[in-house]
Formats: sequence, C-alpha cells, structure tokens
Amino acid sequence: MSLRLATFNIENLLTRFDFTGFRNQTRRDRAMQLFEIRDEATYQALESARLVSSTDDTRQLSALAIADADADILCLQEVDNMAALQAFEYGYLFRMVGNGYRQKYLVEGNDSRGIDVAVIMREETRDGQRIELVDIKSHAALTYRDLHLFNADISVTNQPDDKIFKRDCLELDLRIGGKPFTLYVVHLKSMTNSRESTDARLGTMAIRHAELKAVRHIIESRFGAGKARDMNFAICGDMNDYQEKVLIDGDRRKGYTFTPVKEDESALKVLSADGFAINPMLRRDVMDRWTLYHSRGPQEQHLCQLDYIWLSPRLASLNQNQVPDIIRNGQPFRTIFPPGQAVDRYPRTGWDRPKASDHCPVVMTLDLE
Repeated sequence: MSLRLATFNIENLLTRFDFTGFRNQTRRDRAMQLFEIRDEATYQALESARLVSSTDDTRQLSALAIADADADILCLQEVDNMAALQAFEYGYLFRMVGNGYRQKYLVEGNDSRGIDVAVIMREETRDGQRIELVDIKSHAALTYRDLHLFNADISVTNQPDDKIFKRDCLELDLRIGGKPFTLYVVHLKSMTNSRESTDARLGTMAIRHAELKAVRHIIESRFGAGKARDMNFAICGDMNDYQEKVLIDGDRRKGYTFTPVKEDESALKVLSADGFAINPMLRRDVMDRWTLYHSRGPQEQHLCQLDYIWLSPRLASLNQNQVPDIIRNGQPFRTIFPPGQAVDRYPRTGWDRPKASDHCPVVMTLDLE
C-alpha cells in the first residue's frame, strides 16, 4: 500500500483585494506604477481589474502543477480561507484533474496577512485505500512562555506571551488503509522583516528555531520522546530556511556558473542534527534539490530548498529507495536552471508572471506499515 504525499506553497491564494498601494507606494504593483492615478476610487477599480485578469492564468498554472504532483494528500501554504480553497479546488483543480479533493481542512492561524496552512485529501489513495481523518488539532495558540522557549534572541522582536507559530502547526491524525499516519503542516517565519541590519535570514532564524523546537515538542509529547522516531509521521511545509544553496554567477550573455554551498547555521538543525527527522531530498543530487529561485538582481542569485517533506526515521527507513519529485514546470522563465534540468513550462507561463507559484511542489510516494 502506498500514499502519495505533497507540499506546495501556492503563493497568495486570496479572496481579498489589497488597496493599500494607493497610499503606500511600496505596496503598489509595478504595473500600476506606470500610470498616474489621481483618486482612490479609480485606483481600486484598476487594481481590481488587474488582479482578476491575472488570477485566472495564475490559478490555471497552480492547478497544472498540482495535477502533475498527483498527490493523495496535499499540504498547502498561503491559503486565505476555506472559501478560497473551495473555489480553487472546484473551479480549477477539479475541472483539470477530474478527481477532486473532497476532504479539505483549514484552521485560521496567526499570520498578520491572514494566510493559513491547509490540507486537502482524496477519499482514497490511488490504489484504493481509504483516507480517514481521526482528529485534527491547531497549535496556533502556543506561546513562548508555554514551552519555555523565550530567550534573548527572541526578545529582539517578541514578547514572552507572543505566539510561537507565525502561522500554525496543524496536526492531522490519519488512517491510511487502516494504518496510522500523523501529519504536521507548517509555514515558518519568513526570512524578512528582521529589525537587525544584518542578514535577514540570520536575523529571523531564532524565531524559526523556536518554531521547530515547538514542532518537535508537540511530536515528542504525543508519542513520547523515546518512541517518536518509531512512529509514522511527516512534517510538511515551507520552512523558509535551508542548509545548503546553489550560488549562481554570471549573466545571460556570458552564461552562468553554479556552485553548491553548505550553510553553517540553519534552524533546520533542530530536526536534522540528531536524526530526529530525515530530509529525503538529500537522496537527490546536490545540484537538483532546489524548490525556489531567489534573486535580488544579478549580484545575488541562488537556488535553495525551502519546501520539505521531513520523515520520521521509521518512515524514512521503510522508504529508503523512494526519492521525492519536484514539479518545476510552473516556474517563470526568469528562473535559472542548472545544466540538464530544464523543463517544458506550462502554456502561458510568463517571464516573471503568471506562474504556478514562486515555490515548486514537492511530492513523494510512501509505503506505510
């Protein structure tokens, strides 16, 4: 019996318009910057038209990427609310794959923009095994004080009674063909908005470190510190951190070079350092593990893995010959691929947009016992 499990940061699956760009130029879309707009009513009308017209292409591409992942269970990040999830699943995904995800779960979390983690599931796996939800639990209310995680590094940007998870850690207790499987879905603190003048990733790392300590605490409290590694669990989502990256140098005229680099510090060590959870992406070549292209212009470009399916040691051992797939066909044409990795982009993909997302779906087939 096998389960196809995927994670995907779908990038701003929203039901709301953001009109703050009229008064705040930094929030205004670049296309709108080309026009002189004198009053707010005109701005709102134009911004609504711009967003509606671009959203259809974007969500068709998102649905194509999900269809290619062909997962039985899909963990999503950056979902506005259940209404947005239902509208996307029925209006785009179901129409494209013809076999929808009838089970949908979302709990409102802590994100200041209102984006949440969610899970959609088929009623059965591809080989006919029933997928049952036994229980679902949000951990959004946990504070630093609750788990004794407040420290000097956290105090730079937070208070003791602030919530640990910037979105949530959504816990789903499942049975797949009668076999137990526990899923944890997260979207950790972004690598921006640091109050320090240093590297934004390092400046926000203490928050992600605490989030992952909390995830580990939740799992060990559930199963027992000495027993968790022998259970069927997976931790999925956008970790907003990495332990290695592929540096890109060069330009379109001269060509590019690609150099893999390991990071000395990463919040992900909370999971990996003692083998508490296994990153099966390491079974792929070091140049071919990336799920996101990052660029701040020609002088700062790299590829890295932000999207993860972490497996318990037991699950990793049961599936030691399985390798995750990465769906990159929805990446915009500006994404720079290492030699030999180029893929056919979906129809209507643009240079920067429309695109399926700035992230790539990650999917893996797992056997359960």
